[in-house]
Amino acid sequence: MPLLTNPDDKSVDARTLVRERATALVFEDPTSCELLARIERLAPSEASVLITGETGTGKELVARHVHQLSRRSQRPFVALNCGALTESLIESELFGYEKGAFTGALTSRPGWFEEAHGGTLFLDEIGDLPFSMQVKLLRVLQEKEVVRLGSRVSHPVDVRIIAATNINLFDAVAAGHFRADLFYRINVATLNLLPLRKRRGDIMPLARHFVTQYCKRLGHNSAQISEAAETALMAHLWPGNIRELENVIHYGLLVCRQGRIQAGDLHLSRLQVPAENSIAFGATESPSIESRMASLLAELFEEQRTGLYDSLEEMLVKTAWQYCHGNQSRAARLLGISRNIFRARLARAGVIGVSDSTSEEAWLPNAL
Repeated sequence: MPLLTNPDDKSVDARTLVRERATALVFEDPTSCELLARIERLAPSEASVLITGETGTGKELVARHVHQLSRRSQRPFVALNCGALTESLIESELFGYEKGAFTGALTSRPGWFEEAHGGTLFLDEIGDLPFSMQVKLLRVLQEKEVVRLGSRVSHPVDVRIIAATNINLFDAVAAGHFRADLFYRINVATLNLLPLRKRRGDIMPLARHFVTQYCKRLGHNSAQISEAAETALMAHLWPGNIRELENVIHYGLLVCRQGRIQAGDLHLSRLQVPAENSIAFGATESPSIESRMASLLAELFEEQRTGLYDSLEEMLVKTAWQYCHGNQSRAARLLGISRNIFRARLARAGVIGVSDSTSEEAWLPNAL
């Protein structure tokens, strides 16, 4: 499958150029084609998107592709790496600041939310965002306005959020490192980028693309990849994914002779393949019970139900009572509370009468 455009053709518009770059990212492998089709369906919407994948899989490239296919394509695309900024700096970068807000604030400056107004804000490595900042980010997403540091005046913002992470946010939520409400706010639609070793049909198309790209940069007329080099490229596990492949081809062109990359010209990494991330990256393992519970609770919190605590307590008591076949002593021990407290909770839930003195033996003759 050929590339869609010539990047040097000045008559090609910006959308086509980004499409060409993204097609170089997800090229011929069937799973990549499915991903591209999914991107094209999601992009025109205003839904927030969470892009997951290992380092080097091209998450920002996909984010730019989503932006260029959206109705915001003529507006700014602003990218911010949440893991590259300190906790003290990231607030002023995101929300801006007024003159005199802190030492060194000699002038007022808008933050990235205001810079991206009308367009798309890409928050890369959002899993590294400090917990205290997650609360403030959630508020901005809910209220659609920002307040700069040192100011009490709010500024309306209209941005589409695309976030990316290379960590398992389900586990981060369960561990208390990432807010469940923020997770569900940004995770309206998910795009999972498989590692290069799991879409091997993309390896050689990408390699040839990088050969063409770097030949132009280095001033070479053309270059070829030998059959032995192709075999080595296909056999490699690519722990660094597309970024590693690009660097390998770049180095190969620097050292190859007579415009032909040989297997000996490939500087392949000996790093181990990272462990699979069972939720974020599409493995078949199930999330932990704690992760599932945290997710379900977050959904309930999003609904903002009244009397949620009492409802959950009643459900817990009834479920324990039913699980123990009506044996109150067993259910109480299961929950780690006294039998009297458990009976009071059953009475409040209407399961037994307040003055009910029926013993659990009536329910379970062989009760311990």
